[in-house]
Amino acid sequence: MKQLETAIFAGGCFWCMVKPFDTYPGIHKVISGYTGGHVPNPTYEQVCQQNTGHTEAVLIEFDPTIVSYEKLVEIYWNQTDPTDAMGQFQDRGESYRPVIFVKDEKQRQIAEKSRTALANSGRFDKPIVTQIEDAQPFYPAEEYHQDFYKKDPKRFALEEAGGREAFIQKHWQ
Repeated sequence: MKQLETAIFAGGCFWCMVKPFDTYPGIHKVISGYTGGHVPNPTYEQVCQQNTGHTEAVLIEFDPTIVSYEKLVEIYWNQTDPTDAMGQFQDRGESYRPVIFVKDEKQRQIAEKSRTALANSGRFDKPIVTQIEDAQPFYPAEEYHQDFYKKDPKRFALEEAGGREAFIQKHWQ
């Protein structure tokens, strides 16, 4: 059996963070959920109240023989505004902040090197503020949040149209 690894990224609404990873070769599973907070097993309603400390995130199970962690970090950057510390696009507040949650020193070094390269690239006029933090317990979101882009494509399109899609086209393509 293949030895899968995990990566955890927060980049605003978790609905929008699933599809870019889900469709990439070597990705076994992408799970929407919550991490980084102090309330065990939080619900969507609790996280939305912005008092659990949790951030909406995705946990990615991947085959490192097909896709590297470095590539996942690159895909992550291309889905976010790394200059916005307290939300992403129309989603505002602590639960939508951009964070790369690392599980070990190897992931930390890769993420920090990538963040430094992005900061030095001149791509953005503002500082890169995406945090790199130790991974915390990850709690899967309720089932109706999983694979949302497949379940409700019309509503998903509205979420993407809230500034994310235009930002990506302007800054990343």
